[in-house]
Amino acid sequence: MPFQLIKIKSSDKNEHGGATSPIQNAVTAKEKQSELVASNKMLQDGSSAIQGSKPSCEPNLSIIPQSSKYPSITFGLTESIGKNIKTLFHQLMLLNPMDKDGPMSGKCELETDQMEKFLKKSFGFQNIPGRYIAQGVKAFQLDKPLRSMAPNDQIHFPSNTTRSFVMTVKEIIDWQGSYKVYAGKQINGMTNGFLQKALQGQSDNGDEAYRMKFVVRISTCPILMEFDAKVIQRNLDEDWPNRIKLVSVTGIDFAGRKHDVGDIIVYISNWKEVFEVDRNRNEPALLNERDFALKRGGPSGILYQDRLLRDLTYMARLRLRACDEEGVQVVVETGIGLGVFSGKHIGVDTIVRTASAVAIRRVLEEDGPSYKNIRAVVFALPIFDKKRSGRRTDDTFDSFVHEFQEPQYTGLIPVLIADQDMHRLTVAIARAGLIASELNPADSHGVFGEYWQNRGPAVEEKLALTTVGLLVQHHLINPHVQNTNNYYII
Repeated sequence: MPFQLIKIKSSDKNEHGGATSPIQNAVTAKEKQSELVASNKMLQDGSSAIQGSKPSCEPNLSIIPQSSKYPSITFGLTESIGKNIKTLFHQLMLLNPMDKDGPMSGKCELETDQMEKFLKKSFGFQNIPGRYIAQGVKAFQLDKPLRSMAPNDQIHFPSNTTRSFVMTVKEIIDWQGSYKVYAGKQINGMTNGFLQKALQGQSDNGDEAYRMKFVVRISTCPILMEFDAKVIQRNLDEDWPNRIKLVSVTGIDFAGRKHDVGDIIVYISNWKEVFEVDRNRNEPALLNERDFALKRGGPSGILYQDRLLRDLTYMARLRLRACDEEGVQVVVETGIGLGVFSGKHIGVDTIVRTASAVAIRRVLEEDGPSYKNIRAVVFALPIFDKKRSGRRTDDTFDSFVHEFQEPQYTGLIPVLIADQDMHRLTVAIARAGLIASELNPADSHGVFGEYWQNRGPAVEEKLALTTVGLLVQHHLINPHVQNTNNYYII
């Protein structure tokens, strides 16, 4: 039996709108505690979909021949969908497979050095000794700010060679000017003052960090290289970089870290049995400066299913609405919060992946008819082959395929689920003449790129090394980040 959509109880709605904080509500609310139970069927192979061959005669699956070079599957490509979107999907399925074991799969030391040298040479980048934006995040300054340079000055990434990515100072300033913030009006404490504070890395542990998952940052943000770490050659007469938007959003974080204590208390009903408890603070006890201490031999986590699905749905609705308002035509999503943050160590990761897929499917089916600009959604969900007894384990790709297959997706917005590099997909869409967005799974501190200099990057840090994101979404470089005229609380 597939995962069932859950009715959201009206009695729980006031957690977002009332004066009481979500964390206080989580501690005091007298509500049913139950676990999202993923079906055994979801964990089965579903090999026809996963291998990219044409599934059994489902009425809403793509009629395009499954000649994809990598695992992929489409949904919602009905007769009413325009030929250009069908052609686009077909072209995307013929892209070369992602290089999962390439230079971007590790610590990215060479790529970090490259970005530091580029910023230093082009803009006088230097770290400020002894100063940090947030714990472990080095502060820096630019001795040669963009606005002190001539508009037509050419900037070459990574350096002035024949195969560099070329841009002008004016282009970068224009990209900075596209920066917008969309935040959830229903969320208690969501104000311009909070956003200004949070977007310079000063959000407090708990309530304020929790609030950041309902804040969407979006701007034009060209991609400098794909995850194969090969620089994309770009000449100034090429317009495709102007058709790429970067959407930075925080996911739900079950990694068990101090700053995101709210996510543990809000969503895990038995957190006192899973983690050691700090009796003075009535929250999980710390193992070190950052991480909570798990109880030895403790049980798996049990999730508040209605809260989890409600908030994942609201998050998806907010970021897709922001994309639509900013003119995005093809949304490229990735598994936000579904990697190390999904709670594998406490046994909830499969449930979280399933709920995430259910949430965005629900939003596409409910909101799709009202979108002004969005015409398609692409999920970039790379499969990392971890074998058990000769069979790969189920992952985010499988969860999303299953939840869009059973029952069959009926939304008006066509969907492609792809085992592919999101940069490669996004660049291809932009080159095809469409405005594309890609999703940056950001940290709740609200600082773009967060630990990008620490030589051990996760996806957000890799995005800082492969896009112009540091120039257009970092508060120490782009003055528009702190301008409340760019904030929309909707």
